[in-house]
Amino acid sequence: MSPEGLRLIGRLGLEAIRETGWPVTAVGGLTLGADPVAYAISYASAETSRPVRAFTVRKEAKGHGTGKLVEGPFEPGDVVAVVEDVITTGGSTLRAVEAIRAAEGRIAGVLAVVDREEGGRQALEDAGLSVVSLTKASEILPLVPT
Repeated sequence: MSPEGLRLIGRLGLEAIRETGWPVTAVGGLTLGADPVAYAISYASAETSRPVRAFTVRKEAKGHGTGKLVEGPFEPGDVVAVVEDVITTGGSTLRAVEAIRAAEGRIAGVLAVVDREEGGRQALEDAGLSVVSLTKASEILPLVPT
């Protein structure tokens, strides 16, 4: 959540989404891990010809207010890139996908900052989702001093 990290993830995430060809109108995922990623990508898109909106998927609906699981400038029919900070099992991503679909969003694919390579990517692909990650655990761990 540092300014430098948000700037980097926003630029790289937007670039990765655009390279897929997904016609994304919004980005979001399950709070809290997805929030800074979605906000950074949305901000990076602000000065482009195709800005994307960011939204949040709550873990559970509040008993007051709108009572919705999907919050923010999300609109039914939006083409969505579900974003994650990390993919481990894929469970939180699948929960977000379910909530977005229930709110009438269309899933273009999943973008993760890090794929931990612990089976989550395969679980998402087995569920029919396209998955892109900016990096993998095996690419990072050799760089971490022991």
